[in-house]
Amino acid sequence: MGVIETILIVLEALCSIALIGVVLLQSGKEAGLSGALAGGSDSYLSKNKKGNLDQVLASSTKWIALAWVVLTLVLSLV
Repeated sequence: MGVIETILIVLEALCSIALIGVVLLQSGKEAGLSGALAGGSDSYLSKNKKGNLDQVLASSTKWIALAWVVLTLVLSLV
């Protein structure tokens, strides 16, 4: 196992832990069956009034997941 492969494995492990943490920090959405039956109170305006934290977490989830996929593909080629 080379040095580059070891570094990539450590980066992927850190990326995995970060992805799990970011997903767990996100607030729940009422998009399930109970939200559909009860008539969710989420209108367009109320969705945009949620804090910036949800937007930051959603954006960081996408970027960390993209980095994880790229690291996985690179590791499969090494």
